[in-house]
Formats: sequence, C-alpha cells, structure tokens
Amino acid sequence: MSKPTTGKLIIISGPSGAGKSTVVRQLLGNCELPLTSSISVTTRKPRDSEQDGIDYFFVDQPRFTVLRNSGAFLECKQNFGLQHWYGTLNEQVAAGLNAGKWVILEIDVLGAMEVLENGRFKPITIFIHPGGMDELERRLRSRGTETEESLTARLETAAAEMRYMSRYNYEVINQSVNAAVAEICQILQDHTQNHVEPHKAN
Repeated sequence: MSKPTTGKLIIISGPSGAGKSTVVRQLLGNCELPLTSSISVTTRKPRDSEQDGIDYFFVDQPRFTVLRNSGAFLECKQNFGLQHWYGTLNEQVAAGLNAGKWVILEIDVLGAMEVLENGRFKPITIFIHPGGMDELERRLRSRGTETEESLTARLETAAAEMRYMSRYNYEVINQSVNAAVAEICQILQDHTQNHVEPHKAN
C-alpha cells in the first residue's frame, strides 16, 4: 500500500464570539476533504456542554507547565487576559498530516503567529470575524456566560486581534454560518491540486 500524501495545515483564527467553533464543526461535517480538527490543551474549566478529549484536553496548570517545558507544543499562549493557557500538541498535528489529513487548528492570532514564525509548516491561514466590533459585542453578550470584567477583557483582546487580519491569507466575514462554511470549503478545495499559492487578506 502506498504511503498517503502528506496533508495540509489550516489555521482558523478570529476573535471570541466570531463563531469559529460552529463554522469549524460544520466544515468538518460538510466539506468533502479529509479534514480533521486538532484538539487543543487548555487550563480553563470546561463549559457545561464541553467534553474532555473531544472539545479540549482539560489539564491543570502544573500539567500544562510540564508539557510546555518538554517542548510538547507547536504553539501555546495565555489568552484573553484571564490567566487561561491554550496549546497545540506537536504530536497531534504531525500524526494527522502524516496520515494525509488536512489538520485544522482553531487558535488565536498569537498562536497563529507563533506557528508562522516557527516555519515548520506552511499553513493556509483564514481569519473569521462577524463584520465589526459592535456585532461582536452583541454576540458575546447574547451568550450570557460572561461577567462584565471578562467581556471587557475579550473585547480588548478582539480589538488587538483584528489588527492581525492582514497577516492571514484569507478573510471570511461570518454573517451566515452556512455561507462562511461554503466559502472556506471553496478556499480549501482551490488548494487541492497544490497549484494555488496562499495570498494575503486585504
């Protein structure tokens, strides 16, 4: 049996509240490419609907520190000014790519910049946002899961993240999940023959 073609790395970033998780979930189910999602490690507590090993690997701070010091992460960052850490495991990404999968990293902009600076992979990078800060605040408030302190922190982080948008190959405005999924799937399909060079978002 021939060895599968090495897969591709896809980075999807955007501010909290942009709908990244929903878009990625539908993309995995609807796009006819060998997509898989890398599961991040985090020190934050799971939300009610989240499951360990499916949504994230939930660990305490000492365990995260051991992983970080051992070089286990492709990227890791402290997010949202709320003392939580997130990281992408090297072994998960490498295993997926070696199996011919298109591995999606749903990570923040600082993590994405770390992967780009690492230079180990040449990812297709996509930045998702809802179209503006007012819409972003509306979405975050509608969740009903944020204190005013955490909401303020997320909005401040989002404003900083938006300034990185030009570093990404593609910009997708998520006003409709179905439309955003279709747009991203088309972007990825354009890369299937390895003849498309990623360009920068305007």
